[in-house]
Amino acid sequence: MTVKIEEYELLNIDSGPYGITTGKDGTLLFTQHKANQIGRITVNGEVTHFAVPTSNAGVMSIISTTKGDVWFTENKANKIGKLTAAGEVIEYVLPHPNSAPFGITEGHNGDIWFTEMNGNRIGRILRSGEMIEYDLLNPSAYPSFIVAGPDDAIWFTENQSNQIGRITPFGEITNYLLPTKHAGPVGITCGPDDAIWFVEINGNKIGRITPSGTISEYTIPTANARPHAIITGPDRALWFTEWGSNQIGRMTMTGEFTEYEIPTQNAEPHGIVLGPDDAIWFAEECNKIGRLSIL
Repeated sequence: MTVKIEEYELLNIDSGPYGITTGKDGTLLFTQHKANQIGRITVNGEVTHFAVPTSNAGVMSIISTTKGDVWFTENKANKIGKLTAAGEVIEYVLPHPNSAPFGITEGHNGDIWFTEMNGNRIGRILRSGEMIEYDLLNPSAYPSFIVAGPDDAIWFTENQSNQIGRITPFGEITNYLLPTKHAGPVGITCGPDDAIWFVEINGNKIGRITPSGTISEYTIPTANARPHAIITGPDRALWFTEWGSNQIGRMTMTGEFTEYEIPTQNAEPHGIVLGPDDAIWFAEECNKIGRLSIL
């Protein structure tokens, strides 16, 4: 497979792009935790910005919903933000202080689900605007990324307790311990095979868990790749960022790996998403947005 990687440099120096999502309008939206902004980039590389009202909010993960709203976590401000289609930013304060919201996803019925790393909780914003929180069983779970699963549940990584968590719409929580010790699961996504896939940042592996809880692991060829985020690509393969080895990785359903070096050294790729143009887009901490197209 031949690919081409392009990079778009942002005008704001050291803006800290982190999370990235595809908007309903056919653009890409991304968080800039150092510049305290939400960025929007077209497939042609044209960039606009939206300021976050709360200073030093620490914007991290970001999603676009089926309604067209963009939601993001404000890790330092203890808030969940929403960017409307009209460009207005609305913020929701979490009930408990210093909860450090991080991962975020849209649930099956349109509710917004998110993780609280310090709070050790899973949060939920109902369509009415009401906020609900669910305490995790392990006091040191450190929940990170989160995704709606192929079943009726929400799945999330527990970075410190080395588990994959599952929570139902009724708040029932189940945990699954990973075979690799101290694996450090982070990014998680729903795969093309009705399973949930995730990365192990310390274990240097890609993991797979079925809705029934069966776990498989696949070792990444490059040592200390430090995989961070993962998505399903347009080719039914899993694509993921490797910020330790400065690469974009690809793994097929049969466990075959290919890795592609990012042109800029020490790019620190984090968030990754399938773009509206069927290219793989990713955020680089080095102040760039990357695009990998399959030729």
